[in-house]
Amino acid sequence: MKNNLLIYGRFLIAILVFSLCIAAFCNRFYPLKILDWQFVPALQNGLISGFSVGLIIFATLIGLTLLFGRVYCSTLCPLGIYQELLTILFKPFYKKRSTRPTKHYIFAYFLAAVLFGTLCGGTTVWLRAAEPYSVFGNALSGAGFGIGFIIALTILVFFKKRFFCTNLCPVGAILGFISRFSLYKIRINPQKCKICKLCAHSCPCNSIDLQNQTVNNETCIKCFKCLKQCRHGAVYYGLPQQPKVKFNPKRRQLITAGLVLATFGVAFRGGIELSKLLTRNFKKAILPAGAGSLDSFANRCLNCNLCVQNCPQKIIKPADAETPFIHLDYGANYCDYKCHKCSQVCPNGAIKRLTLLQKQNTKIAAAVINEDVCIRCGVCARECPRQIIIKEKGEFPLIQFDKCIGCGKCAGVCPVKAISIEPIDKQVDLI
Repeated sequence: MKNNLLIYGRFLIAILVFSLCIAAFCNRFYPLKILDWQFVPALQNGLISGFSVGLIIFATLIGLTLLFGRVYCSTLCPLGIYQELLTILFKPFYKKRSTRPTKHYIFAYFLAAVLFGTLCGGTTVWLRAAEPYSVFGNALSGAGFGIGFIIALTILVFFKKRFFCTNLCPVGAILGFISRFSLYKIRINPQKCKICKLCAHSCPCNSIDLQNQTVNNETCIKCFKCLKQCRHGAVYYGLPQQPKVKFNPKRRQLITAGLVLATFGVAFRGGIELSKLLTRNFKKAILPAGAGSLDSFANRCLNCNLCVQNCPQKIIKPADAETPFIHLDYGANYCDYKCHKCSQVCPNGAIKRLTLLQKQNTKIAAAVINEDVCIRCGVCARECPRQIIIKEKGEFPLIQFDKCIGCGKCAGVCPVKAISIEPIDKQVDLI
């Protein structure tokens, strides 16, 4: 009964989380802010905002891992849940394959050191290419990189099950290391084990070593499928039934740890320099309210495209060759003065969470009138939501620059396209 509660309870939570994630990217249902509970967005939110809800969430995820192991990977990570659904689909093809435990490569540690080192150094430009949440969002939004990644991952799951989670994922590497010291683990009771191999066949990570009757809890993602398959009660999830062996690091492990820390240090320094170089050759662009400056936003945005998917006006555009970061495009519409949804859905703090009043007083661009084209109709003055365009009879409209926030409505309603919206160096609070 206890095992069934773990198995089915965990799976139901995972399906609920996965459904909420998809709903959020489809702009359908996002009341629980489930994406705020993603590992990297929570970490980055803490790095950007200091003591904040994001930092509390990140600390909670670490605490859960110390208590229960890598439950995040099987319950909260949308890319991980996607892979689980694939393993269910591909199950008939796994029956005759080897149950030997997958070798755990230290490459994941060095990759994590590089990616998180550059993140702490000030830029997400490398991390978003391999971080599970960012890739998942990128794919759901229809971006080419994300779709290509998902196709490659699907092929990898077919041949190697959850190899990405155990040997490539930078988040998995960190959580796996923490899981070494977790309180609750999957364990095997040698007195009860009949070496029937049912548990090993069910393990998507090949974490079970039947020869030594042990479980590698560093790669184990706590899907609990082995508990369901064991008919003798030999596999259990809980505290050790015998005295814990003292941690005795080998010389090789200490050298590896030192090299990983050194790699992190080099990546941290490289991240600082990369963050300075990243926007040097980029042309100016209009950013969502709350993004701050181009320099900070381009280095903080994870390119998950959640704001792109949730923009009612469809003016937030994903990164492209010309502008390699999320930006606004007023070509077909303008920013709704009464909408601030992009700042409400961004999970990692790249777009600061603003109230509607704050958004309405954040200058993100500037409207400019071309008097050679303007026909002095006055439509812009009548439609301006801030009523800051002055139009005297027979005269050209006059935009009060210090009060204009650059929402673009005046340009959108102008019948002769005489108004352009120009980007500014840094967003300004007009309150």
